[in-house]
Amino acid sequence: MAAQRYIDALNQAMAQEMEKDPAIIVLGEDVAVGGPFGVTAGLVEKFGEKRVINTPISEDSIMGMAIGAAIAGKRPIIEIMFIDFLTLAMNQLVNHAAKLRYMSGGQLSVPMVIRVQQGAAGGWGAQHSQSLESWFEHVPALKMVAASNAADAAQLLTDSIRDEDPVLFLEHRGLYFRDDDPLLSGASPGMQAARIIRPGNDITIVTYSKLVWDAMDAAAQLEKHGISAEIIDLRSLVPLDMATVIGSVKRTSRALIAHEAVLSGGLGAEIAARIQEEAFDWLDAPVSRVGAPFAPVPASPVLEEAFVPNAKSIVEKVLRVMG
Repeated sequence: MAAQRYIDALNQAMAQEMEKDPAIIVLGEDVAVGGPFGVTAGLVEKFGEKRVINTPISEDSIMGMAIGAAIAGKRPIIEIMFIDFLTLAMNQLVNHAAKLRYMSGGQLSVPMVIRVQQGAAGGWGAQHSQSLESWFEHVPALKMVAASNAADAAQLLTDSIRDEDPVLFLEHRGLYFRDDDPLLSGASPGMQAARIIRPGNDITIVTYSKLVWDAMDAAAQLEKHGISAEIIDLRSLVPLDMATVIGSVKRTSRALIAHEAVLSGGLGAEIAARIQEEAFDWLDAPVSRVGAPFAPVPASPVLEEAFVPNAKSIVEKVLRVMG
């Protein structure tokens, strides 16, 4: 199978689903001209301006329109350019989209996908580079997925569009123009399942999104130290596939969770706590974490590179864990 870029996989998944279901609409700032990174390029030519709709620069309005459309029978895909700007639509997302099925006793559903790009790449600075997934991990009934590769991006987006509840779909802009990798191809384990992408015996590295690739690089370096690392790509952040994580940790007896978000209050803390609760008797070392320092993301390329966790960060932490 020919390699495919992440950005093209997203575009094709949306186009294919729009062809099958006329209820699907796309909303967002500049989506009719491709959006800031070109993910929606060509969709307006295929499906027209009534289904690919440019909106005002108002994230709160975009979210509100999408929720209303979803309740009325449409299946909106909205693009919020940067996850940072979800702060401007928190009430609509957290108090309406995520809760209307529960508050209506199941009479209403909100089948919508909220596409956001996140992460630090390219020196975009503190207001355009955050990883805020842990904020939304705390919201019941809001699903959240993060694809690390093109094949998963296509499948997870397709599954998200077909889901009957709101799904927050995280896209790392550092992945957009990367070709798929055969190591990460293969049959999808399902929208809510994690994937063991590299088997190992000595430590389990749990990660997602762009850091999956850094973990793979780190595992190759760790082999030179005689350390066999098993790598889990979470794929789904809400809900978490803890069964796969716990099963792996019970085999390897050590765990490290790596994410680009700041370490304090990050998703890694939740996963570490659950490993401690469910697999304590199997652990040969404390559960460890890798994350960004507790600071705004710097715009300087040199400082940004030092700020973002990478393969070197993972290798150094694993070597400390292994003693």
